[in-house]
Amino acid sequence: MTSFPLGNYLIGLREGLEASLVVVILIAYLVKTERRELIPRIWLGVAAAVLVSLAFGALLTFGPRHLTFEAQEAIGGTLSIVAVGFVTWMVFWMARHARGLSGELHGKIDTAAEAGRASLAFVALLAVGREGLETALFLWAATQAATSSDGSTATPLLGALLGILTAVAMGFAFYKGVLRINLSMFFKWTGAILILVAAGVLAYGIHDLQEAGILPGLNNLAFDVSEQVPPSSWLGTLLKGTLNFSPATTWLEAIAWVAYVIPTMTLFLFRMRTPRNRPSVASSAQPAHTP
Repeated sequence: MTSFPLGNYLIGLREGLEASLVVVILIAYLVKTERRELIPRIWLGVAAAVLVSLAFGALLTFGPRHLTFEAQEAIGGTLSIVAVGFVTWMVFWMARHARGLSGELHGKIDTAAEAGRASLAFVALLAVGREGLETALFLWAATQAATSSDGSTATPLLGALLGILTAVAMGFAFYKGVLRINLSMFFKWTGAILILVAAGVLAYGIHDLQEAGILPGLNNLAFDVSEQVPPSSWLGTLLKGTLNFSPATTWLEAIAWVAYVIPTMTLFLFRMRTPRNRPSVASSAQPAHTP
C-alpha cells in the first residue's frame, strides 16, 4: 500500500513556487520597462539552472551506488543532515526577505542588462539555480527517507513532480493576473509543515549514520510501535509518506527530532507573528499582473 507523499509534494510546491515567482518578477519587470527583447536571456538562464539541478540530482542518486553499504549510509546520513540545514535556512530566509524580493531582483536585472548579453542569463541562473540545487538535495534526502519497503522511489518523486507542476501553473496564473492568494500565509503554513518534514529527514539521517557505525545506539530503541502501526499498514504508510515517521525509533533519533522541532518551530512561528516578518509576497509579485 502506498500513500500520497505530501511531504515531497510540499517541497516541490514551495520551492517551485519560489523559483516561479523569481521568473515572473524578472519577466514582468522587463515587460513593464519595455525590454521584451531581453526575455530570452532569462529563459536561457532558467534552462541552465534546470539542467544543473537535474545533473546534481542524478549525481546524488547514482554516484554512491558502487560504494560499500557503510559508505552509502555515511554519505546518505551526512547529506540528509545538510539538506535539513538548507531547508531550514530557506524557510527562515523567505520569512525574512520576501518583502524586498521584488526590489532586489529589479536592481540586479538593471545592473545585468547594462553589463552585457550573458549577465542577465547569469542572474536568472543564480536566482533559479539556488532554488533548484536546494530542491534537488532536500528532495533526494526526503525521497530516501520516504522510499517504500520495496525500494521504489517512483511515488515520492511523483509527489515532488506534481508539486513543481502545480507551482509552475500558479506562477503562470500570477503572471496573467488570474490568481491572487495570500502568499504570506501560504509560506507560513508550508514552512511549518516543512519543518516537521525536515525533522523526519534529520531522524532518518541520524539512523543512516548509526547504520554506518559513525553514531552509536542503533539497537537502543526509544519506542517500537511496529505491531500497533505496521509499516505496511495504511497508517504506517501515511505517516511515512508525510512525516517520514519510523515505527521503530532509536533514542538518538527521537532526541534529534525533538531537539530540532521545538526550538525551530518556536522561532519560526515567533518570527512570522512579528510585524517586521509579515512579508507581503503578493506585493512582490504585483509586477506579474502586467500583461
